Amino acid sequence: MHASLVATAVALALCAAAQPLLAADAQPWTDKAKSAAQRTELLLKAMTLDEKLLLVFGYASGDQLAQVDSAVIPGVNTKEVIATVIPGSAGYIPGIEHLGLPAQHQADASIGVRNPNLERTSLPSSLATAASWDPRVAEAGGKMIGREARLSGFNVMLAGGVNLAREPQNGRNFEYTGEDPLLAADMAAGLIRGVQANHIISTIKHYLINAQETGRNIVSAQIGESALRMSDALAFELAIEKSSPGSVMCSYNRINDVYACQNAFWQNKVLKGDWGYPGYVMSDWGAVHSTVLAATAGLDQQSGFPFDKAPYFAKPLKEAVEDGSVPRSRIDDMARRILWAMFDKGVMDHPLKPGPIDFAAHAQVSQAAAEQSLVLLKNEAGLLPLGAPKRVALIGSYADKAVLAGGGSASVTPIGGTAVTGLGPGGWLTQVWQPSSPMKALQRLRPQTAFTFDAGTNVESAGKAAAAADMAIVFVHQWTAESLDASLTLEGNQDAIVSAVAKANPNTVVVVESGGAILMPWEKDVKGILAAFYPGAAGGEAIARILTGEVNPSGRLPITFPASTDQLVRRQIGGKSDGPLFTVRYTEGAAVGYKWFDLHGHKPLYAFGHGLSYTSFELGGLKAEQAQKAGGQVTVKFTVKNAGKRDGASVGQVYVRAPQSAQWEAPRRLVGFDKLALKPGQTGTGAVTVDPRLLATFDESTGNWVIAPGTYEVQLGAGSDDIRATAQLVLAGRRFTSAQLRHKAR
Repeated sequence: MHASLVATAVALALCAAAQPLLAADAQPWTDKAKSAAQRTELLLKAMTLDEKLLLVFGYASGDQLAQVDSAVIPGVNTKEVIATVIPGSAGYIPGIEHLGLPAQHQADASIGVRNPNLERTSLPSSLATAASWDPRVAEAGGKMIGREARLSGFNVMLAGGVNLAREPQNGRNFEYTGEDPLLAADMAAGLIRGVQANHIISTIKHYLINAQETGRNIVSAQIGESALRMSDALAFELAIEKSSPGSVMCSYNRINDVYACQNAFWQNKVLKGDWGYPGYVMSDWGAVHSTVLAATAGLDQQSGFPFDKAPYFAKPLKEAVEDGSVPRSRIDDMARRILWAMFDKGVMDHPLKPGPIDFAAHAQVSQAAAEQSLVLLKNEAGLLPLGAPKRVALIGSYADKAVLAGGGSASVTPIGGTAVTGLGPGGWLTQVWQPSSPMKALQRLRPQTAFTFDAGTNVESAGKAAAAADMAIVFVHQWTAESLDASLTLEGNQDAIVSAVAKANPNTVVVVESGGAILMPWEKDVKGILAAFYPGAAGGEAIARILTGEVNPSGRLPITFPASTDQLVRRQIGGKSDGPLFTVRYTEGAAVGYKWFDLHGHKPLYAFGHGLSYTSFELGGLKAEQAQKAGGQVTVKFTVKNAGKRDGASVGQVYVRAPQSAQWEAPRRLVGFDKLALKPGQTGTGAVTVDPRLLATFDESTGNWVIAPGTYEVQLGAGSDDIRATAQLVLAGRRFTSAQLRHKAR
């Protein structure tokens, strides 16, 4: 659809949605002095059963809905719904005019507003932003994409992926925030807080243990409760506590043979019970398999019909209520949770008003995020930052035009359109190349240097280009996408290109644009490696500013780069997408990522937390103590000195090694981190408050977290493989529940 028609449709839909709020001023639930819970109960009391049921059934965008016979959803005019849905959007839930209840307009995703009809600003991939190790960076990005969502006509954003990178070959790792539950939670929570600052609902996803794309609709993730509570579930628990997302999206996969969206244990017992989550559970698009079972197991909203096989929460749900299969109290609970989120996040009180977007300012937000997040993995002989060489050869990956983005529902249509066309499987999996040229940015920053470009498709040509230059910078890429899992080996002849360039020119740097970890058979042959991940709308500028030293790199790896697939738990992703139901047994339990490497003594290619700077830092002054009162808080403080000659930022990473009696899943865990920006000679103090769950194991027989008594070693590192100081901490035994922690926090 033409952009002007899209804008008109958005404006008409939102004007219609805004009017009821004005007409409802006298209604008691519009009293902003009351709490969200109080207002919810007042509105719920005024609603009929049919009105409540309207809230729990969502439609996909018109493209899919147009194929549905109106008889499939009795009482609903699909043509009217299609006319109201923002074209190309993720989904829609109708409003109720006489109650002043606005429609819910849903948008993908974690990196920006995804809509093939709307050009919008893309953040760096969530994994890239996680490499900043700074939740403030994620929050600033969330505010920006949330602002674009609101100005585009959306009040629900499906943003906040926190699935652990349990499988390094998972094609959606770029949408998530790393392999450690604390880091993943802190970074995802920052994004969610930023999104919701715009008076819209953010969604945390995909709940739970959605660790691979192959067979994602049919795989059963087999794992014990305690292991899951201490890993993937802990990332969700901590992120929810730190950001209060309005909704949680249940995942496609099965958990121990039960589909996630009808898994009563993880939705009712854990999420809503143990964690006290007050918001609503929405389904992933196509993840619903039943009516009665899903409703009674805790699913509150079927989203994105007709991606599912049937409108389970439309007429079938009403019939289930009428025959007593689903209690009316459950419908009240479903509606209550949705209404609470709409009140609490400001959707009810702030009608949508589409308007102009300052794309230049938003590009600066994206660029700043990338500059905080790119990770300098290697810098032999101080080759970087780039000085003033006479001739530099840039080779490969369309570095003269663009930087790569991930595919699927997180793929944002760039301002000006994709810079490279015709790549990828096509359709929603068309490759997107953000029109931000590293070469042009380098030319602006180093006008005295002659930059040449070689496409990097022919080994002989690339070698000749490198030999004719003082320095060679090779751009390699790994495209990953939703619905596809990834190989850690670069496609095509990229490895051979790097090897040929390194042989032809000893001053070779490699820039890696990837969805996650890759293998580097040429690692020892090159002098510099910069992990750019997917660097976003202004990624070319960010890469150039890092390479030239305009910005001092401060990113640290949020995942482990293995030396070979032999070091992985599973060398290959199991199952087939089009096969029968299958099982993946997560025998590593909670020992995900660096914990697995520690447990088995594997030396990775680049360790979790690794990252270099153009200055040097001294870390020390480590002190760890526990408050004297029973169950007292553990705090850790340390100092960081910039001992070099450039401004820079260091991430102090605090790990704890447990005594064997604690029976942890691995020798140690990350328990905190603090990023400090320091001028040359300046010393700063880092401080970490340790969540007690990070010191405990989970006892599923009692539902308690258990801290074993004993002497623990606190470690301060510049990376998980670079420990600079240690301290002893004696802990008394302790048992507690998540509910007790919440009560204490109040």
